[in-house]
Amino acid sequence: MSSSDSALFTPSTPAPQPAPQGGTGLRAWQRAALQLFEASASPNFLAVATPGAGKTTFALTAARRALVSRAVRRVVVVVPTQHLKFQWAQAAERLDIHLDPEWNVGYGGLPPDAHGVVVTYQQIAVSPAALRPMVRQSLAILDEIHHAGDSRAWGDGVRQAFDPAWRRLSLSGTPFRSDQRTIPFINYTGELAQPDFEYGYGDALQDGRVVRPVYFPRINGRMEWTTPDGSEYEATFDDRLSRELASQRLRTALDVAGEWMPTVLAQAHAQLMHLRARDPRAAGLAITIDQEHAKAIAAIMEERLGVSPTIATSDDPSASDKISRFAEGIAPWIVAVRMVSEGVDIPRLRVGVYATNTVTELFFRQAVGRLVRWNARLGKQAAYMFIPDDVRLRKFGAAIAEQRRHCLRKESRDDDAPPRDEGAEPPQKKTETERDLAEQLSLFAPISATPLDEDGRPIETPVLYAPDVTADDDPNGDIPDFVGTAGAEAVPSPFESAPVAGQVPPPVADPIPAAAPKNSALARRRQLREQNATAVIDLVHLSGRTHADVNAELNRKVGIKRISVATLRQLEQRLTAAQAMLRRR
Repeated sequence: MSSSDSALFTPSTPAPQPAPQGGTGLRAWQRAALQLFEASASPNFLAVATPGAGKTTFALTAARRALVSRAVRRVVVVVPTQHLKFQWAQAAERLDIHLDPEWNVGYGGLPPDAHGVVVTYQQIAVSPAALRPMVRQSLAILDEIHHAGDSRAWGDGVRQAFDPAWRRLSLSGTPFRSDQRTIPFINYTGELAQPDFEYGYGDALQDGRVVRPVYFPRINGRMEWTTPDGSEYEATFDDRLSRELASQRLRTALDVAGEWMPTVLAQAHAQLMHLRARDPRAAGLAITIDQEHAKAIAAIMEERLGVSPTIATSDDPSASDKISRFAEGIAPWIVAVRMVSEGVDIPRLRVGVYATNTVTELFFRQAVGRLVRWNARLGKQAAYMFIPDDVRLRKFGAAIAEQRRHCLRKESRDDDAPPRDEGAEPPQKKTETERDLAEQLSLFAPISATPLDEDGRPIETPVLYAPDVTADDDPNGDIPDFVGTAGAEAVPSPFESAPVAGQVPPPVADPIPAAAPKNSALARRRQLREQNATAVIDLVHLSGRTHADVNAELNRKVGIKRISVATLRQLEQRLTAAQAMLRRR
């Protein structure tokens, strides 16, 4: 980057400073974390807080205070996905911090009325040097920092780009390990990242009105499949399998051609409809294996349940807009692969279907985190993540459930079956004749998947779950007793109590909207940029001049080098100039 480009990051007219704001709206953990962050002499700070607790509000409050005190001139936020860029920018706008989520290397500098940018880890990996001039006097907020270990390029890019930063505030929703790739700016104890502040799911439940208790209805099944070597197997989730066979069994259960997947979707949909009787905007999320699987899941919902879910996959350029519209709306279901599994804020999600064969604890916890955000307008409230009764997922769910049981002060139970040995012998193979026939196949192939209830019988009718707040009625270790069937009269859950008449719900510390208001500075900037681009296209068409020529003339009229560094006022003036030129044609 040239010296002239570098100068664009330190304009003679700095961005306007946000007005001072007290911390009275912060939760106790956010105030404590903020005090530790500001008292720390280290340039690096890692805050680990359970999803839904308000990490974004904590980090943006720290940024605001740093801007007000003039400790920094810029804020640079790094996130895992494109959708989260706009979510962070919208959240920042609530605190009068103006971040540009559309900045890229080609923009060069920033408008003088912007406080910083939001970029993805992928952008950093492509051109880390482009960020260094902006970062020198900046607070860097590295959201879900464990993604910097996803590849060597991402980790190296983060280190190169943010080494000159004033301070680096790293965030994560769950503790994470190095996985043999140490992550920049993080301290480790052995392989485990060592946070400077940690606020877990149990802490949040104990504090109350921060997160919801989550329950894990587990669905058993009888699966049949053919292995890549042609062997044919039949097993339920109660059978002990090797890791490889367990993965094939799970993949068979999730196959849309079997009956297991449609039945689980029907169970989850019945639960959601039960919740929507008291919470009309309650919604469900199905996390799927890949894009094709997501589309097949959506087709099942449409054909069997009569609902047309929103589909959000990475190959869809409008996916971010779809997620935002879903968050604001009342539609019951959204189906996604990974776009909604981490960081995305849709507070009305209360039912989930874990329909993916990703079985890492970090991914599982992040997926569950989509359901936990507290809604202050409701009374007591629960969320439900429907999972295959796979031993690995059972362990992950049990760890979360143990925190829930403890914090809800329920009596402990010791009737959970011990974890199964994944190295045990596989189930009995089928007959030699059947095996010879199956050997013609060269790849793994699911044959059938039948859902089973706790007694080993095929599931025919969906059941509803309503946890008891005074006892842990959980016959399968974490499934509350069913209280009815789809079509039966709904049984109110104790977690669905309506607010007391005349009672004002307590304020939520971080009610981050899913989309910027139409009159916000962020929305106005996007609108003006689009209108300017349209006007230039019209002028090129009418005049026969080149885009570069028209853009250069308009930029000269308002005194800017490029439109990417224009303030809101300059964008308005540029559009007015373009419209005047069009009227003369």
